[in-house]
Amino acid sequence: MVGKNSTANTDHLSEAELLALLDRNALPRHIAIIMDGNGRWAELRGLPRIAGHTEGIKSVRDMITLCCDLGIKALTIYAFSQENWKRPAIETNALMMLLEQYLQREMDALIETGVRFRAIGQIDSMPSSAYNWVRKVERSTAHLNKLTLTVALSYGGRSEIVEAVRQLAQDCMDGKVQPEAIDEPLLAGYLSTHGVPDPDLLIRTSGEARISNFLLWQLAYTEMYFTPTLWPDFRRREALLALLEYQKRERRFGGRVSDTHSQSRT
Repeated sequence: MVGKNSTANTDHLSEAELLALLDRNALPRHIAIIMDGNGRWAELRGLPRIAGHTEGIKSVRDMITLCCDLGIKALTIYAFSQENWKRPAIETNALMMLLEQYLQREMDALIETGVRFRAIGQIDSMPSSAYNWVRKVERSTAHLNKLTLTVALSYGGRSEIVEAVRQLAQDCMDGKVQPEAIDEPLLAGYLSTHGVPDPDLLIRTSGEARISNFLLWQLAYTEMYFTPTLWPDFRRREALLALLEYQKRERRFGGRVSDTHSQSRT
């Protein structure tokens, strides 16, 4: 768990200099992001909260581009939690409209860049227009493989695990799975993220140091990076700082460094 101060010695470096410091052979395969601080960013500027979410789209674009440039194969972003439905209707309606507009405007760019779009969560609880656009972009990009962009919408980590267990239990009752065959990889195959490796790096912006019911199963051995930077201000340079901090870590996966050093670099 780190904040911005741990990279203070790189504050004077340009984006190009930070990029040159990266070890291209030790990059994460999968980055997950909790995009926090949009509302605070707007309030600090005397703007409506939705303005922060709108500005935050630029940071999403930056992360997609950076991942593609560096060859990082998976990016998962926490866009809307199940708990977010408790917010005032005027805000949730605006967020759904913003999502729909984003998908309409960005679909062609995602296809051109080679980005596969996936949504996880209780998508069917979303307004029909936003739901239809989510499914349309999923279908239109299903054949692409430069980057898998997973967007968590109406998502909760506990609900995901409950649903996976429910499906697994049904398969046991139907005789498709024997109880003694159940292990971690089998259960992971029932999660909505199956087919994508667990995140190597989790980034959370805005200074909060918690995971907020996000990818509870998948984050078991993930390196976590917490920064006070608000999401709309988290651009390529901030992302490079996070990657450089990640490369300082020795990933142990529950073992000793000497036993896991090679695994952390694969």
